[in-house]
Amino acid sequence: MIHPARDALAARLRAAGSVFAEDEADLLLAAGDGDPARLRAVVQRRLAGEPLEYVLGWAAFDGHRIRVTPGVFVPRTRTTVVVEQAARLLHRYDRVVDLCCGAGAIAVALLGRVGALDLVASDIDPDAVDVAAENIGDRGIVVAGDLFAPLPVRFRGVVDVIAVNAPYVPTDAIATMPAEARDHEHRVALDGGGDGLDLHRRIAAGAGEWLRPGGAVVIEVSSAQASDSVAVFASAGFAARIEHDDEVDGTCVVAVATGAVAAGTGDPAAAAAGETGISAPSA
Repeated sequence: MIHPARDALAARLRAAGSVFAEDEADLLLAAGDGDPARLRAVVQRRLAGEPLEYVLGWAAFDGHRIRVTPGVFVPRTRTTVVVEQAARLLHRYDRVVDLCCGAGAIAVALLGRVGALDLVASDIDPDAVDVAAENIGDRGIVVAGDLFAPLPVRFRGVVDVIAVNAPYVPTDAIATMPAEARDHEHRVALDGGGDGLDLHRRIAAGAGEWLRPGGAVVIEVSSAQASDSVAVFASAGFAARIEHDDEVDGTCVVAVATGAVAAGTGDPAAAAAGETGISAPSA
């Protein structure tokens, strides 16, 4: 069947550099909802280079439509590796933290896969917090602040899983990212510091205070950085491993809290001292 309007729009999108022009044309036509002025507006935004997800107002993730607004990190399909690994560790009503939650995509996906959870999502970006609160609704709470700082006190020492997609792009590599990310998403959602692992180090240092014994951090990383991230968590006392999903080209580190982590140190000797009631020497 011939669709002149769709074909013409797809041709314009293709000329502007769209790889999936036909699919985008269908989505934009649906967003126009039969209103020529609205369709013209969304098409112009897309042709000007604005990310499709911002134009539509949502991103597809693990079978859900996740609301996004300009500047907020757009969920990537590869992050479903975090959802998959975290879901394997969870049961209904377990305590979960979606750290650096962005739009709350991981939280929404885990709720969809596992069922009801005692869930807190946290992000430092107030725009992300607002959108995450819309996406999660009354199925969890969303708090604003730096990493663990805003978490409720009742979560200390009892969290089953901390699921994380923290920024891991090295600062100097941001300039080489696609323009849709580099020019539109807030830098705080992208910049992982010199080697991309600054947030991994901070999370490894602080997670032990919040996890129950045997609880885990599941954190996304690039395949090139995965071994270094494992080393970061291992040095903090975690039993860490790499998981990769070829289907979505996603990689994460699963870091399980051990006795050393529970004692608040990556030094097993210090952890053993704590378990025997002997105070470890202070630094």
